[in-house]
Amino acid sequence: MNKKDIANIRKQFKLDNHLMKIREIFNVYVKKESGELYHQVSQPFLMLEQEAQELFLTNFKKVLTGQLDTKLFELKFRRDVDESTQTLLFEGLRSDTTEDWKEYMLEIVGKMFAQTVYEFDSMVTFIRGEYRIPTRKRDQESEEGGDDEVYSNEFILCSLNKTDQPKKALMFDYIEKEFKSYNIFDPIINLDSPLSGFMFPAFNDNAADVNHILYYTGKTNQPDGRFIEEILNCEEIITAQENKDSFDLILKEVMGDKVDSRVISNVYEEIDKLVQENLENEESEIPTLDSRDIERILTVSGVENVETAKVEHAFKTIVDDEKHEIKASSLVPKTIKINTKVADVSINPKDLKYVKYITYDGKRCLLLEVDEEVVVEGFRLETKTL
Repeated sequence: MNKKDIANIRKQFKLDNHLMKIREIFNVYVKKESGELYHQVSQPFLMLEQEAQELFLTNFKKVLTGQLDTKLFELKFRRDVDESTQTLLFEGLRSDTTEDWKEYMLEIVGKMFAQTVYEFDSMVTFIRGEYRIPTRKRDQESEEGGDDEVYSNEFILCSLNKTDQPKKALMFDYIEKEFKSYNIFDPIINLDSPLSGFMFPAFNDNAADVNHILYYTGKTNQPDGRFIEEILNCEEIITAQENKDSFDLILKEVMGDKVDSRVISNVYEEIDKLVQENLENEESEIPTLDSRDIERILTVSGVENVETAKVEHAFKTIVDDEKHEIKASSLVPKTIKINTKVADVSINPKDLKYVKYITYDGKRCLLLEVDEEVVVEGFRLETKTL
């Protein structure tokens, strides 16, 4: 799934939306430490009070929020698993009765808490529904299109949420006109910050892909390996940060640990071109880099004497899987931070070429080339020619 696919689904989670039909919701309350399924309840989503619907809709959108390969991951199911979660979800999706659907979902809950012990009570929520997307925009003149013809997509979405113990508070009683302590003993379901979740199936260009699932982790670049492999029965993944770390190590292996700022800027600029071209062409595949791509990027970026054998050796040494290709979208940071004892500088990667590290009068200096006047606390700094 790409960002557009996910955004199209996420924006449909709102009240009274005819393009999003959430048929039923199933909540399972699980006790801490023992993993006991303490309580479960299933009901039509529209039977909930409107305020409860809004809280859940916000929670569901959170499960579909975040950067790909950072908080959201498209996972591929493994084929060699008996009673796999893929089968449970597929059968649950096409179940004719609520009771059958609940049984399949309870088997997944059982997997979640078979070996994991939490220090807090938690709630697992499943919804089963359908979202629709018009096949084309409505033509203003002919008035054709719009909702006349839609893609219909059945899905299951799950979120795992922790409970928080309410804090003691001071309240003001309007009737008695006095301040009182206010104690609530019932645990509060934290719907603002899901621990994890997933949506099945994955969707690509409005087509369902039952061999993949969209997984969400509450912690950036920290997917739960056990959840992915043992509960969802999916293949291992590589996070955006791991991709970036591998790429940086390959560069150091090939170029050494000392390099001109312009070269680094050129490398990021070349990678960014690939990413932007992909964004402009919606049908193209996500750009990835193998050893040959890295060799080309380093050569055009100004690195001298780039040897094919050296790049291939670095790639094979650092990346375990020789067939693995590094996603280009993971490699260009939003900002580059230069930390010194005197000052910290944040700069756009493409502007790194304007930064120079020089020695002047026996002292190491960071030289920043600018086009405009520099104003500090309302004062324009004097210009000196070195």
